[in-house]
Amino acid sequence: AKLGRDDEALRLRRDGYTRRLERHGEENRSTLISAINLASSLLRLERDQEAKTLLRRTILVARRAFGEVDMLTLKLRWTYAVALYRDVNRATLDDLREAVAMLEELERTSRRVLGGAHPMVGAIETC
Repeated sequence: AKLGRDDEALRLRRDGYTRRLERHGEENRSTLISAINLASSLLRLERDQEAKTLLRRTILVARRAFGEVDMLTLKLRWTYAVALYRDVNRATLDDLREAVAMLEELERTSRRVLGGAHPMVGAIETC
């Protein structure tokens, strides 16, 4: 971002995700981590709709493969909640309600699973 190479970084993230998806499949942890990285890059470039589409798909995969309380599933859902409320041009009242409900549930679940001192819990609380 500081060097003005955001588009190049996005291309590299997208290529990395595509390679992992082809090589390891959609239920692989490495593939899902690449999806989070790609979604974060998309959000940084304000390509919120594309990020939300990717996250919706990968959350379903993570839930199926690793369960609801897995750290990866929690991170995907957290990133999706942020994408919902950050999309200022398109966010509806329903999107905002969904984001708030998801963040509240994520905070409770993360606190229970990870403990109150975990950095992710604090980060979710500040959203």
